[in-house]
Amino acid sequence: QVQLVESGGGLVQPGGSLRLSCAASGFSLDYYAIAWFRQAPGKEREGVSCINFSGGVTYYEDSVKGRFTISRDKAKNTVYLQMNSLKPEDTADYYCAIDWLGPLGSGCTAQVYEYSYWGQGTQVTVSS
Repeated sequence: QVQLVESGGGLVQPGGSLRLSCAASGFSLDYYAIAWFRQAPGKEREGVSCINFSGGVTYYEDSVKGRFTISRDKAKNTVYLQMNSLKPEDTADYYCAIDWLGPLGSGCTAQVYEYSYWGQGTQVTVSS
């Protein structure tokens, strides 16, 4: 059974850190792009970061550059999003999703329409 399972969300104070995990089961993430998206109440879903699982190329949305780091563990078939210096405006439901690139694919994008399979999401709340 193909699954993407996010975990690691929670309540954190401004300036704090969280690490989100996106664990894939039932298939290998090789040759996929994996992206993290977030959706705050009343707002559209937006791309935060992505990674080419095979090559490791990454992308970050401007508002999270220098604060968030995306990484992957091939042995665990898992992608992580380390979020530091969190701000109240980072509060949202966070989702991971996958896009098939194939063996020749390189790079990644964090556009919602590119991604075909989504996890169930994990909530992140940044508040004092």
